[in-house]
Amino acid sequence: MNHPESFPLLFERSRAGRLGYAFPALDVPSQPLESLVDPRFLRSEPPALPEVSEVDVIRHYVNLSRRNYGVDLGFYPLGSCTMKYNPKGNEEVAALPGFRALHPLQPEHTTQGILALMHDLLGLLAEITGMSWGTLQPFAGAHGEFAGMQLFRACFRHRGEPSRRKMLVPDSAHGTNPASAHLAGFEVVQLKSDARGLVSPEALREHLNGELAGIMMTNPNTLGLFERDICRVAELVHGAGGLLYYDGANLNAIVGKVRPGDMGFDVVHLNVHKTFSTPHGGGGPGAGPVLVNETLRPYLPVPDVVKRGERYGLEEDRPHSIGRLSGFYGNVGVLVRAYAYILSMGSDGLAQVAERAVLNANYLKARLEGLYPLASPGLCMHEFVLSARSLKERFGVNALDIAKRLLDFGFHPPTVYFPLVVPEALMIEPTETESRETLDAFVEAMARILGEIEQEPERLHEAP
Repeated sequence: MNHPESFPLLFERSRAGRLGYAFPALDVPSQPLESLVDPRFLRSEPPALPEVSEVDVIRHYVNLSRRNYGVDLGFYPLGSCTMKYNPKGNEEVAALPGFRALHPLQPEHTTQGILALMHDLLGLLAEITGMSWGTLQPFAGAHGEFAGMQLFRACFRHRGEPSRRKMLVPDSAHGTNPASAHLAGFEVVQLKSDARGLVSPEALREHLNGELAGIMMTNPNTLGLFERDICRVAELVHGAGGLLYYDGANLNAIVGKVRPGDMGFDVVHLNVHKTFSTPHGGGGPGAGPVLVNETLRPYLPVPDVVKRGERYGLEEDRPHSIGRLSGFYGNVGVLVRAYAYILSMGSDGLAQVAERAVLNANYLKARLEGLYPLASPGLCMHEFVLSARSLKERFGVNALDIAKRLLDFGFHPPTVYFPLVVPEALMIEPTETESRETLDAFVEAMARILGEIEQEPERLHEAP
């Protein structure tokens, strides 16, 4: 009953007349429904619901729950998602009574421990990214992006440059980048990648004028390639009066090795559920800290976490602030996990994270490139992109078919159809926490699927 092909739907389990339970006989006079409910709201016939017993319902949903997938169960190669293992020590720290029992309205003198942690965490994140200071308030990466765009606007208002409305976004960017810029009131201008899959300084030149607000970039980008011209890009954008925004989705590839601030970025958002190993999705909630350089520090949201002598507090007096981003101070329990992770890894451990993430990605790419076409040949950073375009043309099998078939082999699929610049894209990110044996098993599954594509492609259309 647990095999995918023998798992019936509730409607397939249905048998006419079968009940989950039975009501006792009425011991009071009955009344017609029409006398109790307006006839306009009554059905003319019973709803088409499955007729099943209670045990059928329980077994159905318990079996479905056992099909939930997570990084604690297996390999999760979603590209640009950094689905690394979440160490359980972080969970134990976040569950300590002093953290678990906190309330955001407690008096300041009773919350010195968590305020000290938040202040220290901001300092660590600023050091890691090469920034001056930041905020922990955003609830997710996209929330951090929107905060960054609001910081841009506040800076331009203060400089008396409201005409700076054009935000450059590469065609390989995350979809939330143009969305966040648009929501913040900017005009999004797409930049086409060059033949290398990178942002070319030449592509910027026509936009270097008084309307330029800035550029939003991920480095490495979503093709898994390091933007080699980033320092020149920063020089050109700053020279035209614009600002640079760093999407921290791919920081795992460079953490402890290269800092966005040293590349020339003015604002950075971080996904702590990626680089700093806090839970994703339903295991969250999320957090998207934003870090800024000294130029943008006056515009950070309030309250700011400050240290006054030997005491910590929350400071509201920031006349140029963009205001609050959350009702209180962000998802503190998630931030505790990130803090525990950073301290447990140390600076040398974080550098090893990047090294091993890049090593794993290049190992997996080298093993798969003889089987599936690569979008970008050569060395990659933390992730790489395959294309099923030729397979679709030859056998009628697309990226989605391959992704679904992987489920039958016990693997979560990679990211599909992203980045949009690669037709039939399969984006794979193994992270640093996977073993060679796991990667080899994934390659074996991909090889078997390729054999099926060539011999019996219809099988993939029916998967999983």
